[in-house]
Amino acid sequence: MTTSSSTTPLEIPALTDAEEIRCDVLVIGGGTAGTMAALTAAEHGADVLLLEKAHVRHSGALAMGMDGVNNAVIPGRAEPDDYVAEITRANDGIVDQSTVRQTATRGFGMVQRLESYGVKFEKDEHGDYAVRQVHRSGSYVLPMPEGKDVKKVLYRQLRRREMRERIRIENRVMPVRVLTAPDDGRAVGAVGFNTRTGAFVTVRAGAVVLATGACGRLGLPASGYLYGTYENPTNAGDGYAMAYHAGAELTGIECFQINPLIKDYNGPACAYVANPFGGYQVNRHGERFVDSDYWSGQMMAEFAAEVASDRGPVYLKLSHLPEESIASLESILHSTERPTRGTFHEGRGHDYRTHDIEMHISEIGLCGGHSASGVRVDDHARTTVPRLYAAGDLACVPHNYMIGAFVFGDLAGADASQYTPYEGELPTDQLRAAHELIYRPLRNPDGPPQPQVEYKLRRFVNDYVAPPKSGARLSLALEHFERMRDDIAAMGAHTPHELMRCAEVTFIRDCAEMAARASLARTESRWGLYHDRLDHPRRDDDSWFHHLDLHKSPSGAMEFTARPVAPYLVPIDEFTPVGGPSRHIGEVHPEQVATAGGRDRAPVAVETGVAVAVEAAVEVETGAAVKVEAGAVNSPTRLLELVALAEEQPELDALRPYLTDPAPAVRREAVAVLTETLPPGTGPALAEALRDPASEVRAAAAASLRELVETLPPEPALRDGLAAALTEPDPVVRTAALDVLRALRLGDTELFTGALTDADIPVRIEAVRALVSVDAATELARAATADPSREVRVTFAKALATVWAQRPLDAVLDALTRLTEDADALVQGAAFGALGTTGCPPALAARAVTALSAAAWQVRSGAATALSAADPEVAVPALAKALADPNADVRKAAVLALTRHSATEDARAALATATTDPDADVRAYAARAL
Repeated sequence: MTTSSSTTPLEIPALTDAEEIRCDVLVIGGGTAGTMAALTAAEHGADVLLLEKAHVRHSGALAMGMDGVNNAVIPGRAEPDDYVAEITRANDGIVDQSTVRQTATRGFGMVQRLESYGVKFEKDEHGDYAVRQVHRSGSYVLPMPEGKDVKKVLYRQLRRREMRERIRIENRVMPVRVLTAPDDGRAVGAVGFNTRTGAFVTVRAGAVVLATGACGRLGLPASGYLYGTYENPTNAGDGYAMAYHAGAELTGIECFQINPLIKDYNGPACAYVANPFGGYQVNRHGERFVDSDYWSGQMMAEFAAEVASDRGPVYLKLSHLPEESIASLESILHSTERPTRGTFHEGRGHDYRTHDIEMHISEIGLCGGHSASGVRVDDHARTTVPRLYAAGDLACVPHNYMIGAFVFGDLAGADASQYTPYEGELPTDQLRAAHELIYRPLRNPDGPPQPQVEYKLRRFVNDYVAPPKSGARLSLALEHFERMRDDIAAMGAHTPHELMRCAEVTFIRDCAEMAARASLARTESRWGLYHDRLDHPRRDDDSWFHHLDLHKSPSGAMEFTARPVAPYLVPIDEFTPVGGPSRHIGEVHPEQVATAGGRDRAPVAVETGVAVAVEAAVEVETGAAVKVEAGAVNSPTRLLELVALAEEQPELDALRPYLTDPAPAVRREAVAVLTETLPPGTGPALAEALRDPASEVRAAAAASLRELVETLPPEPALRDGLAAALTEPDPVVRTAALDVLRALRLGDTELFTGALTDADIPVRIEAVRALVSVDAATELARAATADPSREVRVTFAKALATVWAQRPLDAVLDALTRLTEDADALVQGAAFGALGTTGCPPALAARAVTALSAAAWQVRSGAATALSAADPEVAVPALAKALADPNADVRKAAVLALTRHSATEDARAALATATTDPDADVRAYAARAL
């Protein structure tokens, strides 16, 4: 197999040229959890496909072996319930004990299974497991003197004859998206590409197991090296992003992984390995300073404080140890844990006998296995998406480590083995989106290279997301991450390997946004350094003794839910969870960071002599001033040519060279001239300009289309251009396209319905309006309650009142009923208000009567409006009482509702009392009704 080179352009394969592979169980990731999932699924009789973007023989965090097991619950040395209690305390109570207990109870069996494969664990002279005590309570660390061979042993199992008949391994294939069924959302396969040939690959499966490891390449190491991370740098958050885009819930993403490591070296100091030999962490005075236990975030908070104090730096002290202890440590640390570690120390002239090891703090990452951030799973490794599983560092089973990864890989493989391949058509829209994500860099080969874009992205992670956190910094992070969508879209690539790296950057950006939004949502500090909010410095168990779950809503927005911790299986004195309903949070919006303080504050004086940007303006006869920045490529001559052309009423062909000019200012002015002169073909040309690379040109085209909408002919070319614009990343473009399609009657139900899942709120609102224009009552009713945005749901409620006459009315009333139960008061109010138009049947009338006592005046006002269309015997007495409401708008709504019942004597009597109301509107409407 040959690898493409930069001198031989790589052709983009057609969407229809994909190689399709079929299997019962698809396992993505050939590391610790993935290998075990594949083996177990095959043992249960499933046909398994194991995809690995590298090579299974030496992939994953286990590639160079492991020096020990951190969480071995060996009978006679530790009890499962004690382990569960330890992990619960270390995670400040925010755990699902049912998942942690799986590791605790199944871990010993897994140790024995691995041993049967040939993995060697240290034993004492009597043949008992030589478990060491590292944590302050309980003995859980089981050394693996020859742990460097673990991956070789596992690969050997995969290649056994009976396994080869069941397990197909495809190395150098990188999935980018999990495919889900359009009807029920279950996982049905994946789509990716070959990282050596660039070939497009699709997989049809019965179930999918994600085992892609941590997001280790999130923060930027202090060394500045992109791949000098604490975690395996090939683990770029692939599975986090794939799970998110498949609709799965992720949880604890605000709880970062931060570890102590060797200064200037991408490896752990391994105090947990050294501690049984007598090593320990000290400050520069040689004092042990860590009060909390090893695996808690509080320990990292103490560590960080010590490093930053006058007692820093911090060291792993080994120089006091006897020779035999140092020799044993060297044999482990310089071979199994990191083969380059000995070379690193040697290059600096350091020896454990004479030098203690300076320690520092790692960059941030996301990891369930070492912290508590990952894909939400149950005790069978099932995610919230049917037939999608997650295992290993990707899954949120706090402090799961290697044994937990094996356990949950085993659980996933066993449960997934019951399914057979999906028989329906693979979703074309998902395939097309994945194809675009993969091959987009080839269309712009000379775009910014991946290392530059990734460095910039991860620099922002360090600057704004790494602890200690604050709302302002996290908000700035979100602004930067949003803008970086364009940088990422512009990345260039020439080879399949570069395509892989570019795809990884998209995963890192997704994880960065998740980390920032989740950190912004949890308004407390918890887990020590893992989630330290300067602006919310205290732990708040009253409000935040919850898991914080996030998922991608049908509209494409990132939504959050606070899920109460379930009652414990193992009681803990410090915490008493009671479960209960989840609290819907919805979207989390950034704080105001555009200005420092309020805009109305006096400006800070600036010293004279400060350099300012040089700009020139060319005034054009249309009244627009086009700024030309110093050093830019904008051409005043070209702008003046356009001014002259405008006088000549040019044809479209004469303007085309300016519409494609390299300078954005020229293209923007060409749009203005086109709008002014309106030659034939203006509509399609403006639609084409909606896809201009410059935002100012796109905005000008959008404004022009709206300006000209009444005069543009509704031609097919315009429709095609506007429809194409609906896929553009700029929400201004998508909103304008929908608006014009609706106004010109160029759209249809299918086209507009697709926009209901847009990530941008104004676009979704425009889509609702567009669906009203084609009387799509059924589609509106179906989608009305699913949108995460209150503003959009309010729009839905009002829209349902507009299309209610279109059948089926039952569907409209059902949707409005559900909207009256919405968590948001404004949505409830709008839904009740809509019933005043559609009619208010008895069940809803009773609900409206109750709602007249709601706390929010908007709900009370809407309820009064609803009763205008209810049976007078129910409505009038309730509305008469509402005339005493303290809110004038509620009283006004009650008067207007009573007006519709003014044929009854009781309604007229009530209206008479309102003629003396202190509010002028209420008095006027009451008098008019009488």
